[in-house]
Amino acid sequence: MTVPDGLPKRERTWAFVTIALALTMAVLDGSIVNVALPNIAKDLRVDPAAVIWVINAYQLAIVAALLPLAFLGEIVGYKRVYWAGLAVFTLGSFGCALSASLPLLVTARVVQGFGAAGIMSVNSALVRFIYPQAMLGRGLGNNALVVALSSAAGPTIAATILSLGSWPWLFLVNVPIGAVALAIAARALPETPKSARRFDWLSAALNALTFGLLITGIDGISNAPSLAIPLLELAGAGVMGAGFVWYQLKVPAPLLPVDLMRIPVFALSMLASVSTFAAASIAFVALPFYLQDVTGRSEVATGLLMTPWPAAVAVIAPIAGRLTDRFSPGALGGLGLGALCAGLVLLALLPAEAGTADLVWRLAVCGFGFGLFQSPNNKMIITSAPRERSGGASGMLSTARLTGQSLGAALVAIIFGILSPRDTAVALGVAAALAGIGCCASMLRMRPSRSG
Repeated sequence: MTVPDGLPKRERTWAFVTIALALTMAVLDGSIVNVALPNIAKDLRVDPAAVIWVINAYQLAIVAALLPLAFLGEIVGYKRVYWAGLAVFTLGSFGCALSASLPLLVTARVVQGFGAAGIMSVNSALVRFIYPQAMLGRGLGNNALVVALSSAAGPTIAATILSLGSWPWLFLVNVPIGAVALAIAARALPETPKSARRFDWLSAALNALTFGLLITGIDGISNAPSLAIPLLELAGAGVMGAGFVWYQLKVPAPLLPVDLMRIPVFALSMLASVSTFAAASIAFVALPFYLQDVTGRSEVATGLLMTPWPAAVAVIAPIAGRLTDRFSPGALGGLGLGALCAGLVLLALLPAEAGTADLVWRLAVCGFGFGLFQSPNNKMIITSAPRERSGGASGMLSTARLTGQSLGAALVAIIFGILSPRDTAVALGVAAALAGIGCCASMLRMRPSRSG
C-alpha cells in the first residue's frame, strides 16, 4: 500500500489525542497503585508482602508481551494492535475495580498489563505514520512529554483519588477515559502497511521466559530475603536468552529485532537508552533516602523537592523534539546526557546541610539533560530502522526503558546492601557513570540516521 507522509493537521491532532490518553493511563498504572498497596492489603485481608504481586503482575505482563505485540503489529497493522490493547486495558481496569480477592486482582492486573503492552509496543511506530517525516521529532517530543507528565503526576493523582474514594477508583477512572480513547482511535489512527510473515509462537514463548526471568531476577535482588533465587532467575534468563538469540539468528523475520541491532546507530541508541533510564531510576530511588535520612526532611517535602526533575523534563522534551527536526539527534542526545551526568555529580557532592535552592537547581539540571536526550534518542531508534520494521523498533524502545528502570532499582539495592541507605553519594556516582556511558554512546552516533 502507498503510505502518505503523515496525516493532515486535524486528523493528526485527534490521532495524537488518543495516543496521549492511552499512554497516560498505561504509564500511570505502572506507579499509581504503589500508593494504595497498604489499603489494598488491609481491604483484601492479605499479607503486605503478598500484595506486591499487584505491581509485579502488571510489569511482568508488559515485559512478556511488548516485543511479540510489536511483531504482531507489523503483521496485522499497528492500529489493530493498539486498539485491541486499549480495549483489553480498559476491560482489565474494570476487572481490577471489581476484584474482591487478591488472586482476582492479580489476574485482572495481568490482563491490564497485556493491554498496556499493546499500547506501549506500537505507540512510537504509530507516531512515525501520524507525523510527517519533517515533524517526527516534534511528535516523539510530545510523546516524551506525555510519559514525563504521567510519571510525575502519578503519586499526586493517586493521593487525590484516594482522598475522594477507595482504591478501586484508581482503576475505575480508566473505564470512561478508555472508552473515549477507543472511539477516537477507531476513526483517527492511520492504517499502516502489513507484512506477509507469520506470527512465531516459539519466539514469543522464548521472549516471555527470557525477559520474565530477567526482570524478576533484577527486581528480586532488591526485594528477596535471599540472593539465591534471584541469581538462579538471572542465570536462567542468561541461558534462555542465549537460546532465544540463537534461534532469532536463524529465522528470516526475527521477533527479537537482532537484525536492527546490527545497525550501529540503533545499537548505540539502545545502549544509551538503557544506561540513561538506569541512571534516572537510581536517582529517583536513592534521593529520597538522602532527603529524609541525611537532611531530615519530611515525606511531603521530599515529594515536592523531587518535582523539579520531571517538571524540567516536561518543559524541555517538546522543545528538544522540535530541535531534533533541525539538528543532529546524536549531538543533542550527547549534550543532554552530559548535562545529566554533571547534574548527578553535583547532587552526589551535596553536603548534609544543603539548602532547598541548592537541591532544586541541581535537580532541574538533571531534568533538563534527561529531557534533552529523550526525544532525539527516540527519534534515532525509530528512524534508524526501516519503515516496515517500525514495530520492532517501537517495542525495543519500551523494553529498554523498563529494563533500565529495573536495573537501576537493583543497583541501588546492591549499593545500599553493601554500604548503607545513607550512602546515597555512591549510588548517585554510579548513576553519573551510567549517564556518562550513555553520553559516549550518543556522541558516537554523529553520522546521519537511516530513515525509511
